Amino acid sequence: MNTPRTKVRLSRALGIPLTPKSVRYVERRPYPPGEHGRKRRSTSDYKTRLLEKQRLRAQYDISETQLRAAFDRAKRAGGKTGEALIQDLESRLDATVLRAGFARTIYQARQFVVHQHVLVNGRRVDRPSYRLRPGDFVQIAQRSRTLEPFVVAAAGAHATPPAYLEVRLADLVARVERTPSRDEVPVVCEEQLVVEHYSR
Repeated sequence: MNTPRTKVRLSRALGIPLTPKSVRYVERRPYPPGEHGRKRRSTSDYKTRLLEKQRLRAQYDISETQLRAAFDRAKRAGGKTGEALIQDLESRLDATVLRAGFARTIYQARQFVVHQHVLVNGRRVDRPSYRLRPGDFVQIAQRSRTLEPFVVAAAGAHATPPAYLEVRLADLVARVERTPSRDEVPVVCEEQLVVEHYSR
């Protein structure tokens, strides 16, 4: 299980804050944890590509199998595989719950979905990996809205929703307007390196 401490360690290892709490730790100690963290290490091309893949996985909190499946779908989609990969991952229900501002972190978004607080087009969905399409509605179930995390979210405490989502925060309802462009997705990743990693 990922505790706050392990998330901070992972954030430092990957060089990106994975939770709001880990931001100050990464800024204060911008090097990997452990005895040899400060030492400069030689980096091979393979290691650079591997690190980028791990960064992408961590930001969506998905398994290697899930990322590989997303890559295979992106490759079949035609066009730029890297951009298609990010778009595929952004279409996940947990990612949409996060971007809409209903959750503070991807971990919390996943928990909300698994605990059946989230409806898609009026039906309860408990799979974080559920893929959304333009036109789909995502909302927090009526009975869940009085819970503190959702009261906080409805007040606009989290990130400003991106343009590809139409969000009514006060009602905790979001509509997927369209597929996002890469520059609208706040993921720290050189996705071409991930494509190269899987294509080798």
